[in-house]
Amino acid sequence: MSITASQNRLKLSTFKLNALLGMAQAISAELKTEELIDRFKRILNDDLGIDRILLYKIEEGKWQLLLNSNCPERVVENINVERDLLPFNEITFVGVSENPILLELDVIIPVIQNNQPVGYVLIGDTNEYEKGVSATIRHLNFVQTLSIIIFVAIENLRLFHKSLEQEAMRKELELASRMQSMLIPSPADMPKFHGVSIGSYYSPHFEVGGDYYDVIALSPNDLGFCIADVSGKGISAALLMSNFQANLRALFSKDISLSALVEKLNERVMATAKGEKFITMFIGRYNNQTRKLEYVNAGHNPPFMFVRNSGKIIQLSSGCVGLGMIDDIPIINQGVLNIDESSTLLCYTDGLVETIDGDKVVYNTRILEKNFSRNHNVQQIINTIAQERESDADVFDDISILGFDFE
Repeated sequence: MSITASQNRLKLSTFKLNALLGMAQAISAELKTEELIDRFKRILNDDLGIDRILLYKIEEGKWQLLLNSNCPERVVENINVERDLLPFNEITFVGVSENPILLELDVIIPVIQNNQPVGYVLIGDTNEYEKGVSATIRHLNFVQTLSIIIFVAIENLRLFHKSLEQEAMRKELELASRMQSMLIPSPADMPKFHGVSIGSYYSPHFEVGGDYYDVIALSPNDLGFCIADVSGKGISAALLMSNFQANLRALFSKDISLSALVEKLNERVMATAKGEKFITMFIGRYNNQTRKLEYVNAGHNPPFMFVRNSGKIIQLSSGCVGLGMIDDIPIINQGVLNIDESSTLLCYTDGLVETIDGDKVVYNTRILEKNFSRNHNVQQIINTIAQERESDADVFDDISILGFDFE
């Protein structure tokens, strides 16, 4: 071998080593995927003289073409990765391919991870006027090494950005959870109201939920309250519920009829949710002078009223369909109950009474009925119910309980 040939080989080997080191440095610099692919393209096109390149990578279960360098569109349009490339799990010359369109290229280089193809690099050399061995042949092993490096780099970059997105989402959920918890009054934040004791419990199944309850002193003698549940879960349900809370507080007064209030709330929910979600709600207003409870059950689980002396249990079901289901609610039945003796009212969301049994959802209100007690106040009753549900692995939804002792 001549000195010149040896020098050329040394120069080429040095270039390849520097190219690999340069790619490693580019990866450490956290370049964008597009920048890594562009560097890969320049090394093959400009430095090695390999003028045709196709780079396929599987993304979220689908094959994507990330690079096309100098390949005619008719070639790209007629390549189907699953049909034409998946059969190859090692470097292959395209002469053995059944698809004649692949003859426009020279070599298929599969990139395998965990015995599964994650990418394919197809290369071709159309510089037929040059003498000697084709560039695709001379540099094949180097191109394979570089291809593996570029695929690992792109995948690591994808996972890195995905972890950043997940961390950002986690922080957003934490913030949303804190904001939502501010909308749900704690037992200490409940208004003090003569002749009424109030208890509550709130447990979102995920970071944010679609449950909501509120208690508002409308006047020295009028107490308003509400418990509601948005269809669905997650951020969208929480956003709709926060909007609902703002509207409820703006509209609820001692003078508005509950029927008119429900109509207005339905309008607001329809305008916000556009028919994509709905809200079930139980809303009530109690006057401690007349001892009259007015209520509307808008498609919600009927609350239970326990009359302490007699042990009688009443379900409060008068009302209408849920909010946001139809533009105009045709009939709203307003319930009225005169509370002439000491009683306990428990309002709840469906997460309390619905559990998973195999592949079925089981509805059962026995947990409420069995825990009513003449000797326990409303918060003690709620705590007992909550303790039982917290140990139940079959719970799959948010749980909210709002209760009242009427003396």
